[in-house]
Amino acid sequence: MDNEIFDVITKELDRQTYNIELIASENYVSDSVLSAQGSILTNKYAEGYPDKRYYGGCEFVDIIEKIAIERLKTLYSVDFANVQPHSGSQANTAVYSAFMNPGDAILGLSLDKGGHLTHGSPVNFSGKIYKSFFYGLDENELINYDEIDSLASMHKPKIIVAGASAYSRAIDWKKISETCKKNNCLFVADIAHYTGLIAAGLYPSPVNYADIITGTTHKTLRGPRGGFILTNNQEFAKKINSSVFPGNQGGPLMHVIAAKAVAFGEALKPSFKIYQNNVLQNAKIFSDVLNTSPLRIVSGGTDSHLILVDLKDSPYNGKEAEKMLEKASITVNKNTIPNDPESPFVTSGIRIGTAAITTRGFSKDDIQRIAELIKDILISKNSNDNQYLSDISKKIKEISSKYPLFDNSNSIKSEKVVA
Repeated sequence: MDNEIFDVITKELDRQTYNIELIASENYVSDSVLSAQGSILTNKYAEGYPDKRYYGGCEFVDIIEKIAIERLKTLYSVDFANVQPHSGSQANTAVYSAFMNPGDAILGLSLDKGGHLTHGSPVNFSGKIYKSFFYGLDENELINYDEIDSLASMHKPKIIVAGASAYSRAIDWKKISETCKKNNCLFVADIAHYTGLIAAGLYPSPVNYADIITGTTHKTLRGPRGGFILTNNQEFAKKINSSVFPGNQGGPLMHVIAAKAVAFGEALKPSFKIYQNNVLQNAKIFSDVLNTSPLRIVSGGTDSHLILVDLKDSPYNGKEAEKMLEKASITVNKNTIPNDPESPFVTSGIRIGTAAITTRGFSKDDIQRIAELIKDILISKNSNDNQYLSDISKKIKEISSKYPLFDNSNSIKSEKVVA
């Protein structure tokens, strides 16, 4: 082992063990997922697809990729799955390039209303290569489906993409599908944040409505960092495969695909639904505690694993809150809120997610206590005081120490968490 790197990895292990992880896009994988990703499969090149490779020696990685594909198809009840995208962003890249030409129009949720960079943001490839238009939220801070309808009619986009990185409510996939059919455009559902909840049947599924679905294997699905693409249209399937390879990627990461297969297998177990139900309950606890003046939860609550906290009336902006909470051993990210008066580098909000803390097995009482400590920091005028934050950090570490990241057999605890 490289001692210099090993030392830093050890410090990161300590951070993950003793800090409270509340970043909505992060989670802890099981020991089995870690073992697969850290295996000798990292040595193998396998350009192409199972039984159609451009390299020899692929007989065993072919089996692994086929298992991953079949498990993912079963998980979401679809006819086709591509498990090779290195990330959710690359899954979106492959879909767009398969079905759009440069200059074609794309309609997505605005970044400052909770959308993702790859949904047409001008700083991203999706806004540079394609002509992007954006829909937003209504007066209740819910997706404005009437606006989607009118913008689609006006701009005739090639693709309407739905999904978000900071939208906590259930998405009405059916309404968007109806708009797409009416305007003869493709409907792409980006379920990156909701993959685990959808797999467990606890968040609406777009499978019967979207033409194509993209997603990530980490976040709520509790797998390795990576992406996937789904569809029930076999003609689309061929275009998608060609767009992923050779269109946008070279050799797939077979160690990651093996880890994906393991995670898909875990998600097919009955215990996974119990876990996802706890994720939702824990998000409700945070929402209830933090939705009190001067704090406010955007849209008034959550239907998923995440909440967006409005700090406009609190003493601190998002950037300040993120730094203060980090000093208190609590990890969140600053985030823009609808109609945010601050810049994206400062923001007036923070995003909180409960997937990781639920994997650790935190009790409802301890989650309630953590939410209350966060609230104290966000409303206290003493939160710039290092001693005040250090005292809270000690309380946080006392709580987190009750929930070891590893169990006695040196396995990641998430493999055994069922409630």
